[in-house]
Amino acid sequence: MTQKNPPGQYPSAASRSFQPVSAFDLPRYAGLATFMRLPLLDLADPDIGEVDIGMIGVPWDGGTTNRPGARHGPRQLRDLSTMVRPVHPATGVNPFLLRNVADLGDAPVNPADVADALDRITRFYSRLKAQGIAPLSAGGDHLVSYPILKALAGEEPVGMIHFDAHTDLFDSYFGGFKYTHGTPFRRAIEDGYLDPKRVVQIGIRGTMYDGEDVEWGLAQGVRIIRIEEFEDRGIDSVMAEARDIVGDKPTYVSFDIDSLDPSFAPGTGTPEIGGFTTREAQRMVRKLAGLNIIGADLVEVSPPFDPAGGTAWVGISMMFELLCILASSPSTRRASARDQAQRDVKS
Repeated sequence: MTQKNPPGQYPSAASRSFQPVSAFDLPRYAGLATFMRLPLLDLADPDIGEVDIGMIGVPWDGGTTNRPGARHGPRQLRDLSTMVRPVHPATGVNPFLLRNVADLGDAPVNPADVADALDRITRFYSRLKAQGIAPLSAGGDHLVSYPILKALAGEEPVGMIHFDAHTDLFDSYFGGFKYTHGTPFRRAIEDGYLDPKRVVQIGIRGTMYDGEDVEWGLAQGVRIIRIEEFEDRGIDSVMAEARDIVGDKPTYVSFDIDSLDPSFAPGTGTPEIGGFTTREAQRMVRKLAGLNIIGADLVEVSPPFDPAGGTAWVGISMMFELLCILASSPSTRRASARDQAQRDVKS
């Protein structure tokens, strides 16, 4: 059962209560809008070591090349997340009972300087990694995945399952500019943060500039599954292959909201027709259960293009699906288990 909190109050870190505020105690429209009504902590909190999974906003779209607005995504996602209840309807999983989850606020960003923003985000996520906290992030444009991967990659590159309409494997924009929301995974592969032979991209579609991004990715060993192949093979076959490719090694999950058909998620910067339905997306993410997931993100929700919040509701619903998978990952042991492991090593 979900732990209840005193009416009108949020659980505090001091009480070691990491349960969402119950709608039976405080209406969903009331109180501070934190991710899924979780307690809000910062990295200086004395009980930060009790957090297993941190939900973080990255309100930055300095890598956007056309329609901006994703910098406003985290705030709208938090607002819509008050509708999320704690128990998964299909699996019965309550991620808040499996792991201590908290809203860790927003990563620091710089809207005026791309390089400085990337450095700030990297430093923030490096602190999370040092604390053993697995991140579930809300963008922001897709370039925010690059500094997150930079922070999470350790001695060897990680794998990735990537849901998107676009490869984000372009080399550069506007005469050699290397860091945009169309280039993050090319940079991550080149810099050794992603293992291209353990990267799967699902849902790729839409008109192209010249196809160089796809050719480069295939040459590196990236598995690119276009939407037509997905339609022909079906969810079970595609996701079984994705699981085989990433194996049991550390894997990151990146979900671009434009992987969905714009009829379901119009509020995004680069919509492409012919995408996934929300039901297909839910089923695919559920197929990730049991993998060694070290973190995940949901990016490119742009509220100015859907001020009513429908896209953000889809986005936060997919974040709940990702949270349930992350909470069952072997990489997100409970803080108490980490503490015991550290004591065992010292003894």
